[in-house]
Amino acid sequence: MVMAPRGSLKVADEVWIVAALLHREAPSREDFTVAEIVARARAERLSPTLRPGVYVHAIQHCVANRAPNPGRYRMLVETGRNRRRLFRPGDPYDPRREGARTMPRRDEMPARYHALLDWYESKYEKRGRLRGETDSLLALRGSGHRLWAAEPADQYVARLREGWQ
Repeated sequence: MVMAPRGSLKVADEVWIVAALLHREAPSREDFTVAEIVARARAERLSPTLRPGVYVHAIQHCVANRAPNPGRYRMLVETGRNRRRLFRPGDPYDPRREGARTMPRRDEMPARYHALLDWYESKYEKRGRLRGETDSLLALRGSGHRLWAAEPADQYVARLREGWQ
């Protein structure tokens, strides 16, 4: 297995790693403040000094449901003012971020964090679906089926429109 040389870790990957560490260590928490993510990056020391880009990536570049400016990653989701959590499939995101990375590549991150990728894929990604979190519009699918269950949909609509001018 090829290991990323020290100092070559992308800032976006560093932000993902520290957010994943926070989630794994505090599984009952839904999200974290940007300040908590930055503080964890400082403590984790993935680079010799805290890079200024960590804050910008946690605020903007890695955040799926914000407009890209210019970063297009989909690694985090904004859950509230200055609050973030890891992105999961099914989360809303800005369409201009389509196809962007949602997690680091294994061969581009230090080997000691590879278990985070396994945890993310086996547990975290599925967590939202197990709790019933889905896209709010997709969650409405089938919600009105009882309204026209006794008659064909076209007849139901025609009946509603009777008397319209």
